Amino acid sequence: MPNALLVYPEFPPSYWGMQYALEFLGKKASMPPLGLLTVAAMFPAEYSLRVVDMNIRPVTDEDIKWADAVFTSSMVVQQESLREVVEQCRRLGVPIVAGGPYPTTFYDELEGVDYFVLGEVEEVFHDFLRDLKNGCAPRMCVPREKPDVTRTPLPRYDLIDLREYSSMSLQFSRGCPFDCEFCDITKLFGRVARTKTNQQVLGELDLLYRLGWRGSVFLVDDNFIGNKKAALELLPDVSRWQRERGYPFSLFTEASVNLARMDSLMDAMVDAGFSMVFLGIESPNPAALLKTNKKQNVSHGNGNFLLEAVRKIQHKGMEVAGGFIVGLDGDGEGVFDAQIDFIQEAGIPLAMIGLLTALKGTDLYDRLKKQGRLVEESQGDNFRFKLNFVPEMDPQMLFDGYRRVLSSLYDPGLKRYFERCLTMLAHLRPTALPGRRIGKAELGALFKSIRRQLFSKQGPAYLKFLVRVLKDYPHMYAEAVRLAIMGYHLERVTSQHIAVHEFRDYLSRELELFKQRLGSWSDLPGQGMTDLQGYIQEVVQNASRRYEHIHSDFRHQVEDALEAFQGALRNSLVPENLGRRCEGLASD
Repeated sequence: MPNALLVYPEFPPSYWGMQYALEFLGKKASMPPLGLLTVAAMFPAEYSLRVVDMNIRPVTDEDIKWADAVFTSSMVVQQESLREVVEQCRRLGVPIVAGGPYPTTFYDELEGVDYFVLGEVEEVFHDFLRDLKNGCAPRMCVPREKPDVTRTPLPRYDLIDLREYSSMSLQFSRGCPFDCEFCDITKLFGRVARTKTNQQVLGELDLLYRLGWRGSVFLVDDNFIGNKKAALELLPDVSRWQRERGYPFSLFTEASVNLARMDSLMDAMVDAGFSMVFLGIESPNPAALLKTNKKQNVSHGNGNFLLEAVRKIQHKGMEVAGGFIVGLDGDGEGVFDAQIDFIQEAGIPLAMIGLLTALKGTDLYDRLKKQGRLVEESQGDNFRFKLNFVPEMDPQMLFDGYRRVLSSLYDPGLKRYFERCLTMLAHLRPTALPGRRIGKAELGALFKSIRRQLFSKQGPAYLKFLVRVLKDYPHMYAEAVRLAIMGYHLERVTSQHIAVHEFRDYLSRELELFKQRLGSWSDLPGQGMTDLQGYIQEVVQNASRRYEHIHSDFRHQVEDALEAFQGALRNSLVPENLGRRCEGLASD
């Protein structure tokens, strides 16, 4: 019986991962690797399967030695972890198969992978496994056309421990009718939204229910309303299913802003148990939105369209989370205050603000490359203070403005964050559906939250928020605890992103200062040499102390800068006759 190990690489800490919020709930990851579990369902029955989600635990040598082949799926932001898995498989002599969004776009830059199965694999995977078993599999397997997702099997949720996750996930559709310049979704999945049947979706809900899951379920569609007709046909069936079982699942998804124009669809979503929707709002700047082909976010003659759209969805009974971008062509210096003011007024607690990044395969990438503005490939994490292209705005102004947006929205005391939460609750229409349940996990999370947040910089705003909710929105208290915990995570990630950026700036300033001071030790006789050695030692020790203040989860982002800094002290900037004597100091 062939053994297949399915490995999901690790995500670095990010806003999306909710790693620090999960600590309160005793969970290890926010969602399972749905794509990999779907692929697992395509294996013939004679295969013995194991899944290792590296966000739950590391993959061991013993795991890999057990397997006849290792199968992986990854996104761009997981590339560092994927490369480590590839190297581990090479060292142990086990073939590795790579698929998913990252290998599909960057296969020519991935070394050490034995086989690539790219794109959507439903139509080709069976043949690939047959050829692999017979020793004649091609190194690259690419489907000729988009598959019929009505033939996609039920994901193998049974291969994971559901208790390790804070939410489950399923997929209804693939593709999006819009073609935003910076987005790669239409390049990967097309502009025609292909949907599963109602029976498939209900079958996946049934499976999760039978396995004992209760709680949040994320419909991972990039645009749930990409096929409005199919969504409207699905929702009544989901409503009946939920109603018959007492609404065991709280649903949330992603959609385009034009959802606010679809009253019947929003009503149907609420009836089906949807409590939150993530919108790609990007910017309150219409000129920048039009330049990036985000036309669905602009209503000519109505400068308040985006705010009105958020408010209408909230009034229907769904929380709005939002994605925002700074650094778009067309952005000016005023965009930073505009982002802050819009997010605060709209009452969007979960606001993901990132720097524009040009992903390979997007129209933006192609345009910037033609214009000679592309600098390097994106790492897939647009929350870092790093650009892979030359922006229209002065880069330092962009970094300073971005830092101000983050530090304002997620200040150490979370004052503005809790203000947004209260604004959202004030506009969120109560529904007749059961609210978020308070179980042992939720009570435990509340006690941990009180212990960790009340006696911190967040304490005053945190206490005021919980008291206000208890007074004005008691039916939303469980939701308030969730928001408070989420705020803890968002502030922690924000502070670390800023710390990483400030550490890089600090190293640059110290290096420039060192160059200037080096001239005062021209001949370095006697005391001058001693002074220089002491100065280098002090600089290195100060840098090391600052480095230690960065959380261990984020230090990998500055290791290259620290090594370059120390290398400059040892080699480039120190005269050759002192190089060997200073090397030991700079290495301490």
